[in-house]
Amino acid sequence: MLHLRAVHHRFFVTVPAFTAFIWFGSLLAMLLTWLISGRPKYASQEGSVAYISDVGASFLKPLFVVVCCVTGVGFLLSLVLERLLRHRGRLAPEMRIREHVFGTLAVVGAFIGMLGLAFLSGFDTLHYPSLHRIFLLVFMVGVALSAVFTIAEYRWIAQDYQHMRKLRRAYIAKAIIASVLIALAIAFAITLFYVPNVGGIIEWIIAFGFALYLLTFCYDLRMAKGTEQYPSVEKKAATSEGGQNAQGQAAEKGGNQA
Repeated sequence: MLHLRAVHHRFFVTVPAFTAFIWFGSLLAMLLTWLISGRPKYASQEGSVAYISDVGASFLKPLFVVVCCVTGVGFLLSLVLERLLRHRGRLAPEMRIREHVFGTLAVVGAFIGMLGLAFLSGFDTLHYPSLHRIFLLVFMVGVALSAVFTIAEYRWIAQDYQHMRKLRRAYIAKAIIASVLIALAIAFAITLFYVPNVGGIIEWIIAFGFALYLLTFCYDLRMAKGTEQYPSVEKKAATSEGGQNAQGQAAEKGGNQA
């Protein structure tokens, strides 16, 4: 079994960094392919602006499928690593049950998003338009839920470690990026049916913005730098209890002397 306490923090940071790089680079390659080719209108395309799924349903489908699978796994793995590092004491551990619940739900949301992303790439919009849109919705909802629960988890953890400004910065950055992406996703859902060209532009913006959200986990996992920085929940509770007992014994001793 991998001993996370002995692993250098750069190993953890590599996971979201590599995932974001693959996702962003592949999207850029797909966009440039469409532009350099003279902005052709694909068989599944409705407006003049090609959607990511339109390009992904063309001869670039093998690339699109691989990229979506790698990105989905990398996204999920980033959250799983974060959970394990908190459990091992490399990151600030949860002090309450609700924080543990939020963290677990964030991983579940990431798992749903991963499945949605993998299936939407396989069921392309050209041959399976209905299924493609369903899995696109699954992906967006999964990522949104994961982001909301992750932000809530970080918010409560930051209250227990108010001296750590890094935690506060982490959830604020995630909250800003996630809020913008969710707002754009709502706009995308509306324009998809009424203004296809605008919807296509918004979809590309959301996709590139997701790479930025992935990079926020580099900042989170980088906080695992160094050795054990945080006491476990049990250790903290024992220390607190020991301090209370010492104070009680001192007070009792003072009373007897009086």
